[in-house]
Amino acid sequence: MFTGLIRELAKVQSFDNGFLTLQANHKAKIGDSIAVNGVCLTVVKFDKNSFTVELSDETLSLIHSQNMRNRVHIEPAMQFNDRLEGHIVQGHIDCLGEIINIENLGSALNFYIKIPSEFIKFVIPKGSITIDGVSLTVNDVLSESFRLTIIPHTIKNTIIQNYQIGTKVNVETDMFARYLYHLFNKKEENLTWDKVDNIMAHY
Repeated sequence: MFTGLIRELAKVQSFDNGFLTLQANHKAKIGDSIAVNGVCLTVVKFDKNSFTVELSDETLSLIHSQNMRNRVHIEPAMQFNDRLEGHIVQGHIDCLGEIINIENLGSALNFYIKIPSEFIKFVIPKGSITIDGVSLTVNDVLSESFRLTIIPHTIKNTIIQNYQIGTKVNVETDMFARYLYHLFNKKEENLTWDKVDNIMAHY
C-alpha cells in the first residue's frame, strides 16, 4: 500500500527489456515495493546510489512507459506505523488518462483529464485519485473526463510541471469506489449486513 505522497524525484539511468534502473537518495533493498509513477514494482537489484525494478509484460501493456524517462516519482511502500496523509493507494494502474485541457487560474492550474468511459464511474467529485502516483482531489466529474485543481507547490515538486495537452498519465481510481461499485452491483438476493461484512472481510 502507498499514500500517493511522493518521496522524491528519481533520475532514470536506464530502461531496457523491462528493467528500470533509478538513481535516488532512497536506499532500497531487494524485494522492496516501490511505486514508480504510481506503479507498484519490486526491487531486484541495488547498489550504493541506485536500484533496479522489474516490469512485467502485463504492466508494460497497462502503463505509459514513455513517462519512465528523465525523472520519475517514487514512493516506498507504506509502513504500518506511518501517518496516512494522502489516501490509500494500491499501485495498481486502472487505465491511461490524457490531458485534454489546462487552465491557468493564476494561483493554481486546472487540469482536465480524459479516461476511458468505463472507468469514469469510479471517479467521485471531491474524492481522491492518483495521477502518476500523486494523490490528488477531484473537483468535477464530466462524462468522460474530470477536473483537478493543482497548487504551485505540487506542480513545482512533481513531473506535473511537464504536463501538456496530449500528455498521457497513469491513473489509479479510488480503491473504495471500486469496491463499493462491485459490492452493490452484485446480482445477489437477500443482501444482509452479515453478508456485507463477509464480503468486505475478503478485501
